[in-house]
Amino acid sequence: MQILCTNSFERQLKALLQEYAKEDFSATKNYKMYLDTIILNMPTKVKKFKKSIYFDEENIKDIEHQGHIIPFYIDEETGNYIILGIVKK
Repeated sequence: MQILCTNSFERQLKALLQEYAKEDFSATKNYKMYLDTIILNMPTKVKKFKKSIYFDEENIKDIEHQGHIIPFYIDEETGNYIILGIVKK
C-alpha cells in the first residue's frame, strides 16, 4: 500500500502554500504539517471519509481540512491511495 499524489495535487498545494506563506509563514508550516499527518493516517481512517461530492464513484472519497477538500481514489487492485487534488470548499 502506497499513498501517491498526482501532479495536479502537487501544483495546487504548492500554489496554496505560497499564497498562505505571504500572510503567515509559521501558520503555513503548521497547516502543511497537519495535512501531512492526515494524509499519512488516511489508510487507517478511510472509513471515516465520505464519498466525494465531486465524483460519482464509490472509490473516491473526500478529506475536509481547514476549508479545503482533498479528493482521493482508493485503487482496490493495488491497494494504493491516489490523492487527486485540493480545492477550496
